[in-house]
Amino acid sequence: MATLLRPTDLNLMASDAEAAKMDEERKLKQKKDQKQLELRDAFMGREIHPEVFDRLNQAVSVAAQRGLHQIQVITFPSSYCSDGGRRINIADPEWPSTLQGFAKKAYDFFDAELRPLGYKLHAEIISFPGGMPGDAALYLKW
Repeated sequence: MATLLRPTDLNLMASDAEAAKMDEERKLKQKKDQKQLELRDAFMGREIHPEVFDRLNQAVSVAAQRGLHQIQVITFPSSYCSDGGRRINIADPEWPSTLQGFAKKAYDFFDAELRPLGYKLHAEIISFPGGMPGDAALYLKW
């Protein structure tokens, strides 16, 4: 004769299931956090591509032939800025001082190579998840 499960047995089963679910969510969060860290490290260590002049000439030529006067050249999480993107968001003239990693290298390249030719660089926050600055973008204008 089979016996019925007791409420304590069912509570134990539910607790085990909940613990397993929480463990799985914890592992997924760890993987996500690790991936974000790897992406951040890659961004911070990234260098200007050796073929930057050829690539840039190609991109601006195509854009100009389409009647455009700007191209988006880089996108990155605003959290990569030293102020979380606040100066970019309010269009503070000092926003370049908050750039880090590849964004700073890109700005320095612009300042040394492109600004003297008459190009301009514009930064803006392009997403606001939960009402907070999300991704930032840099636009090269002519």
